[in-house]
This record gives sequence, structure tokens and C-alpha cells, in this order.
Amino acid sequence: MTPTPTTAQTTEQPSPAPPVTPHDVQAFDPATATPAQRLAVGELMAASFAAAYPEDPPLIPAQEAQALSHLLPTERNVTFAVWDGTAAIGYARLGFDTEQNTHLGHVRVTVHPQRRRAGIGRALWTAARAAALAHGRTTITFGTGSRTPAAEAFARNLGATPALPMRQSRATLADLDPDLLTRWQTRPDGDPYRLHVWTTIPDAYLPRMADMMMVMNTAPRGELEQDDWTITPDMIRSWDAMIQEAGETRYLMATEDTRSGQIDGYSEVFWHPDRAALVYQGATAVRPSARGQGLGKWLKATMLEHARAQCPGARAVQTHNAHENAPMLGINVALGFTPYSTFTEWQLKL
Repeated sequence: MTPTPTTAQTTEQPSPAPPVTPHDVQAFDPATATPAQRLAVGELMAASFAAAYPEDPPLIPAQEAQALSHLLPTERNVTFAVWDGTAAIGYARLGFDTEQNTHLGHVRVTVHPQRRRAGIGRALWTAARAAALAHGRTTITFGTGSRTPAAEAFARNLGATPALPMRQSRATLADLDPDLLTRWQTRPDGDPYRLHVWTTIPDAYLPRMADMMMVMNTAPRGELEQDDWTITPDMIRSWDAMIQEAGETRYLMATEDTRSGQIDGYSEVFWHPDRAALVYQGATAVRPSARGQGLGKWLKATMLEHARAQCPGARAVQTHNAHENAPMLGINVALGFTPYSTFTEWQLKL
């Protein structure tokens, strides 16, 4: 799915609202909530995003509401909301997997921009933390972005550790260097690699792509205490269903070694016609045994040209890289990606 910033949002406001006590936090289940309640939470998400990224295409509240119930079969959410009448002014979600990394829970806290500095974020955090303990989670992760500057202070006040700092970057499609793109897409004579372009991975390639996606386990994790994730064909098909329901398009490119049939590299982007100006770069990975052959550069260059041709109205591509991931960061800098903001994944042991 399209990545969006997840922050413990508590930016300062000139006129604080009345304090909110923990008793104002209510359990919220998207599966049993009314459509109006889900839409109210979607509107909260859109308002929070617009405050942090006013120059970006706005989030669509109905799409955000729909995504509230997107889960893999082994995933669970425990969610809470704070209401002012029929308007959602605060939302928190604890997400976790029941089979993998069972010590971890990921928390997202969102407070309406006009209702911050009133204790809502703290009350929601308290509820999410209690839920994590109740479900046996010993470590919580969450993200903060530089576009909500008070979020980092909030994270430090909680006693969390900045486990994985990342750089968010953008490249303007109209400014791409055509000579560089051509060079990076030029393959040697007798090249054994074949490039695939898919919106949906064919069934015959599903096991191979699941194996390839697990190469992302080799990506830098900083200080995150996280075990390797296992990806299955069923998980991929579940993601496909979520993408289709959201009305989004995912373009995935994969390099197949024709000598063995093994997939040795892939890259994916996500694009929605209702937010056409931005293309979001998802994962890019090359199998360690196949590195040094230009596969990453080939994939990235080809994907940028593909996005420019296949995503009407797209003006820029957004990506993020861990600061310690020097090889991928170097590729992106060479392509013309420039810093846009920062994002930090935090870790808190309970």
C-alpha cells in the first residue's frame, strides 16, 4: 500500500483545547463501527496529513476509512478514538502479528491539528501501551517525521530510542537525466537477465517473488530489535486485494536469471489517480549473490521512465532510505533524488 507518514503528532497550537482525560478514549473497532464513524476517522487522517504536508496531494478520507480494516490473516489491530460529537479528534492503533515478531507492536497516534496540546495524544498513547502489554508485546515501535517537529520531543519524553533514522527524498520526473537513464538501462551482450513488468505477479512466479521479497530482510535495521519476516504467496495475494480495493496501481519490476529462473532483483512503486502528482517508491532489493551487476540501477532507471509514461499527471517520485544504507542512497542521489524531510523509527521497551 501507499506509504504515508505515521507520527505521534503533538505539534504546538496557540490556543490549547480543554484537557482530555484517559476516560475520553474509547475502543474503536472498524469492523463494527458505522460507515460515518469510519469516515470521521478518515477525515482526521486527512486533516493531520494536510497540516504536515500542505503542498502534497491531500489524502482522500473515504480511502483512509477503507484502509482501517486492511489486515493480513495473521495481523491484529487494537484501535482507540477520541470523539467530539460525531467528529474524531484523536485516533490510536496498536498493530501486531500473531505469528511473527511476536514481541513487537507498532503504534500510530494521530491527533487533529486544532486539538493538540490538550492531552489527547498522551491519553491515546496510554491506551495503546496498555493494549500492547495485555497482548504480550514487550517492545513498541512508532514513527515520527520532521514535518511534525513536536513529535520527536514527545518520543523522547516517552523514553524511546531513535532506532532507524531515514531520509525522505523526491525526484522530479521532468528533471531526470536522460543520458544517465539510458546508460543504466544498457545491458551487456549476452546478459542472462530478463526484466518483467507486472501490476499483478503471475501465479507461476509467486513462490519465487515471495522468496525475493524476503531479501528485504538484509536491509539495514539500525537498532530495531526485529527478527526476519517470512513472506508467503498468500500474503502477496492479500496485499494485491488491498491494493485493488483502494483503487491503487502497483507497478513491480523483477529481474529473472534465465539460467536458473531465480528472481534476483525487484522494485515497486505505487500510484493512485486521485493523488496523481506523487508516485511512491516501495521496496527495491537485489539478492546479495547478484549484486555488483548493475541490477539495482537498471531497475530504478527503468521504473522511473515507466512511471513517467504510465502515471498520468505524476510530477515526482518519493522514496526513503535509512541513512546507513549507503548503496541505495547513492543510487537515488545519482538519479536526482534530493532531501525532502526525515523520518525516524523509534523503539521503546516496555
